[in-house]
Amino acid sequence: MGENALAHTPLFHGIRADEIEQLLPCLGARWRDFSKGELILRAGDVTDELGIIVRGSANIVVNSYWGDSVIFGHIGPGEVFAESYAAIPGEELGVDVVAAEECQVCFLDMGKLLTTCERSCPFHHRLIHNMIQLSARKNLGLSRRMTHIAPKSIRKRLLSYLSQQALEQGSSHVTIPFSRQQLADYLGVDRSALSNELSKMRRDGLIDFRKSEFELHPRGSQPAVV
Repeated sequence: MGENALAHTPLFHGIRADEIEQLLPCLGARWRDFSKGELILRAGDVTDELGIIVRGSANIVVNSYWGDSVIFGHIGPGEVFAESYAAIPGEELGVDVVAAEECQVCFLDMGKLLTTCERSCPFHHRLIHNMIQLSARKNLGLSRRMTHIAPKSIRKRLLSYLSQQALEQGSSHVTIPFSRQQLADYLGVDRSALSNELSKMRRDGLIDFRKSEFELHPRGSQPAVV
């Protein structure tokens, strides 16, 4: 059951379920379920394992000295987390990983993942190749977030983020993975100010929205009356 789920994740792309079954003992795999709001990893922890979200989702949360929290990223099904920390022995996590909903995580030993066993199976080499690609994509994602929060105004931050979502989803109708508070945290703005700006953007005919669903309109056009 677990092998079939992992076969559909980017980390195990190109590796069959039966091959994954052979790999997991070599990788020190362990499975754990988490409730919504439960800490998966805590800032200050040291880990030698990376995690894969098999079911559900989680948020990467940065906490300041004064107790403020900001969502730095969102991890959905099939995505990997903590791999950079796990690859550096003794490196303390600088963020919390918190379950955004009920989720299941598969933890893998990073050292064992990066070092092939005596069998030197070809699908282990494929796994290492996938890991490198995942890390590269994650770096691109961080660069995109820096682009979104670079503008000073809330409107420009929203336009940057929603435009990127429209490009990725290939549609002017997009669904985002954040609540209003989570979106505010991700963009580094106050929630009330974010809600006010969203209302202004709707009034100006730029967008329409309902909860996490957004419809983007060309500049100057007016949304259809429903």
